[in-house]
Amino acid sequence: MQKQESVRRCPECNSVRFVRDSETGEEVCCECGIVVSSRSINFGPEWRAFTLQQRENLPRTGAPANPMFHDKGLSTSIGWQNIDGTGRKMTSSQKFKFYRLRKWNRRTRVSESSERNLAYALSYISKVGYRLNLPRNVVETASNIYRKILQKEMTRGRTIKGLSASAIYTACRQCNVIRSLSRIAEETELSKKQIARSYRFMHRHLEADIPLFTNRKYISKYVNQLGLCGETEKLALEIFSEASKQRLTAGKSQRGITASCVYIACLINGEKRTQSDIAKVAQVTEVTIRNRYKDILDNTIIEIKI
Repeated sequence: MQKQESVRRCPECNSVRFVRDSETGEEVCCECGIVVSSRSINFGPEWRAFTLQQRENLPRTGAPANPMFHDKGLSTSIGWQNIDGTGRKMTSSQKFKFYRLRKWNRRTRVSESSERNLAYALSYISKVGYRLNLPRNVVETASNIYRKILQKEMTRGRTIKGLSASAIYTACRQCNVIRSLSRIAEETELSKKQIARSYRFMHRHLEADIPLFTNRKYISKYVNQLGLCGETEKLALEIFSEASKQRLTAGKSQRGITASCVYIACLINGEKRTQSDIAKVAQVTEVTIRNRYKDILDNTIIEIKI
């Protein structure tokens, strides 16, 4: 059986275009102007605000859910001021009562071991994300990844810091933000081998699509850190595309080949950057840059327009 969709039409001109007036509650046809309905539901608030301060104070909704907190920021807390609803100071017995209420409210927020684990891990992820200067979306993605790990009970036998660091690296890969394992290991004071082991374990069990870092991102990162101009970045990208056509990038590390492309672009545009400066930014050796530099010059033809 085929279901026929009923389309609302104007009784005068048979049009299907209508406009709603939220103030009067009327629905008017766009073609002939007839009032089709005058009893539409107003989904707005029942209060009125004339200033920005009134608009901020009158709504009864709180902040949105934040995945960087273990309770997503939806729990309530008792204020520390010893003042009642009318603004009067509390008596000594009331102060003692609310002191105990605050203490038990703070304790009941994190009651189970899994909640304590999650609270510690999310605070650690936020701290490391601040040190690495990561955007907010990367930190939120890492928090959601750790929640999935905890739900699947994959934390047994592994450290919270190791799994948190691997979650940060996975989030950087998914959000296409370049942060190397060595940089994350340096900020978390963990070994690179430990983070890589946790990352492989997570990748195997979560079955998530984790893309590779593009070479364009590497070149943009090196150009920004070296303070080069946009013409140098554009030229480095063209050199890399030509090297890819000649299959010079097969079997070579991304950092070495992109660093050599940036070095060649600096030489062509006359921006003085030594091999040691670029090697320090790309975290490769100067020998790697020289070898890739020779391969590109021997196998490609670079035309310079004067």
